[in-house]
Amino acid sequence: MPDSALEKSLLYDFYGELLSEKQRDAFDLYYNDDLSLAEIAAEWGTSRQNVHDALKKAESAMAELEAKTGLVRRYEAMAGAIEELDRKLTELKSALPESAYGAIEDIRADIERLRDGI
Repeated sequence: MPDSALEKSLLYDFYGELLSEKQRDAFDLYYNDDLSLAEIAAEWGTSRQNVHDALKKAESAMAELEAKTGLVRRYEAMAGAIEELDRKLTELKSALPESAYGAIEDIRADIERLRDGI
């Protein structure tokens, strides 16, 4: 199960639409709107425990989906590889003559298209 709110938010970006409406609402109010369990419970007319349970079920469901599909893990690996390509391209540019800069910028544009696609 992811530890940080950032990790949970990334899982939500990938799997949030697969949660129940109640789970999505609980997650959104708690993590995105920064409401407390008590505030959400008051809004829903229920107990803190019910809100807590909805959040835990949402987190568990998303962690299970990630364990089965690995989409977030693959996304992060691809994003890291793209960043590494960009870093190596910057290093290469400093070692090549200016006549090669056009080709390097073409490759950099391809990298940007990859970033946009993930």
